[in-house]
Amino acid sequence: MHGLHKFLLLVLRRKMGHHAIIHGNKVSANSMLYMVSVQNNRGHICGGFLVREDFVVTAAHCNRDVVFGTHNLKNTDNGKRINIETRYKHPQFMSEGTGNDIMLLKLSKKVQLDNSAQTIHLPSSEMHINDNQQCRVAGWGYTRTNGNVVDDLRVVDVSIINPQVCKMEWDGLPANGDSGGPLVCNGIAVGVVSFNKYRNCNYPDVPNVYTDISKYLPTYRLLNQETYLANHVVALMAHA
Repeated sequence: MHGLHKFLLLVLRRKMGHHAIIHGNKVSANSMLYMVSVQNNRGHICGGFLVREDFVVTAAHCNRDVVFGTHNLKNTDNGKRINIETRYKHPQFMSEGTGNDIMLLKLSKKVQLDNSAQTIHLPSSEMHINDNQQCRVAGWGYTRTNGNVVDDLRVVDVSIINPQVCKMEWDGLPANGDSGGPLVCNGIAVGVVSFNKYRNCNYPDVPNVYTDISKYLPTYRLLNQETYLANHVVALMAHA
């Protein structure tokens, strides 16, 4: 499938299903302060992460307002809700499972970085991630099949599996994940949660798939330029 070479494929040490962190642990206070909740008028729909005071990275199939500065979605008074000014969705994105599942959200105002909200670093170049390397993923997703979104941010450890092994053992993975949140390895956001096998949180031992951020680095380097131009972002995304 076009674009699948831009995915990181992972097998989870602890299972994770549709918008789900299965058997994860509650995130401790004052950690993972880059996490945001992407919401619509019914509440949480996807995760995301703050990469600059006015930019959030999430999956291309996610977009609405963002809430940051809280680990508990009931405590939105403690968090801060910001409208999305502009959405920069990858122009070649079609649907989950077909590649290019990545999007920049330009916020309507800058987030004040403090003890409740911080950014996370992106890779400075294309990274090599070792087989079986331990990484982390967090979210507010379901904790069981047909469950509900949880209030408290949860985190789970995951292990990298070789993409060639995935292609041989699990050909064509149509699915969802705890969409939009970051895959974090050694403190760096290296992937964006895209999809996993079916919507059954208990589906055994199949990989979840993450968009490889390092493939899109030319786009994100523009975040550090004062003369940020939206059309340049779209052009670079189109050639990623």
